[in-house]
Amino acid sequence: MHVSHLSLHDFRSYAAAEVSLDAGVTAFVGRNGQGKTNLVEAIDYLSRLQSHRVATDAPLVRAGADQAVVRAAVVRDGRTAVLEVEINAGRANKARVNKSPLPRTRDLVGLVRTVVFSPEDLALVKGDPSDRRRFLDDLLVLRAPRLAGVRADYDRVLKQRNSLLKTAGVARGSAREGALATLSVWDDHLARVGAELLAARLALVEALRPYVGKAYETVARGASRDDAEIDYKPSFDLGDATAPAELAAAILAEVARRQKDELDRGVSLVGPHRDDLLLSLGHGPDDARLPVKGYASHGESWSFALALRLASYDLLRADGDDPILILDDVFAELDAGRREQLAELVSGAEQVLVTAAVPEDVPAALAGARYRVAAGEVTRDE
Repeated sequence: MHVSHLSLHDFRSYAAAEVSLDAGVTAFVGRNGQGKTNLVEAIDYLSRLQSHRVATDAPLVRAGADQAVVRAAVVRDGRTAVLEVEINAGRANKARVNKSPLPRTRDLVGLVRTVVFSPEDLALVKGDPSDRRRFLDDLLVLRAPRLAGVRADYDRVLKQRNSLLKTAGVARGSAREGALATLSVWDDHLARVGAELLAARLALVEALRPYVGKAYETVARGASRDDAEIDYKPSFDLGDATAPAELAAAILAEVARRQKDELDRGVSLVGPHRDDLLLSLGHGPDDARLPVKGYASHGESWSFALALRLASYDLLRADGDDPILILDDVFAELDAGRREQLAELVSGAEQVLVTAAVPEDVPAALAGARYRVAAGEVTRDE
């Protein structure tokens, strides 16, 4: 899978841009603030309908414009499809494939698959649990696009349930009884949709675990594949439950147990939105696993973050597709050894897109096509 052409209209800093691409390695080189990251961000947005840099769509629309358009010709198994998303400020987005509108914008997710390495990846190790939940859910959706709907449904249920908890927490008499009766309906919704999302995450962590160990061993020279571990940490003890029906029953039981706490605080305290992905590296004196956050050095943290991205790439590749690899200003963050190691690992991908501030930041192993990006102009070096 690779992108052969990218068109941008009023996306970020670009009023318009047309960029032809080849399979293999392409590097976009330019000083910070010239627009090189905007190019690869657009391709990644087509993959996930989310930016790896910002949480909302508003910054993606060029200042003064009402909408942005990202369009890409994607080659897969010798066939080309043109994917397009229209990003509307303050209104619903629209998506098309070969000029035909899609019923739902999220139907575009997964038609092109990307794995992004960026300086923000350190948040996977040092950041909040929400960063690691997002990592899991983004990978889930790329592997099984239908889960985008499950994810959206869960967010909707959670929002509605939190609103009811706030209402029920302060209501009195019949108003409180009515709110609690309505809340029980949303408890069922939370358990049903939450269980489906939770089951998918648990299965994903099991599938991803061996790839993480292997990737860490490769990135951190001298390390063993047993050094790096990932485990799923739910918001409560699941026991032996793994199937959606079992998980739904477990969620409902825990919701009933925590009802007073939830009403007092006005928020949902049980469910996948409270879970975390535990990252551990090596063992302590009592042979217990050591959490990466708080124990790992800066270099080890970077190696673990890279291992998570490489593991994602390997897992998607094992599913049958070679994802597009995007290395966004990542080499400037790495020492020489990790820089060369990462370059060698990804050089065989069907398409690798690199951004760098200076040509020297692009390792020799990633020689290929090169574009200069300056003041919104994208020029190919011949």
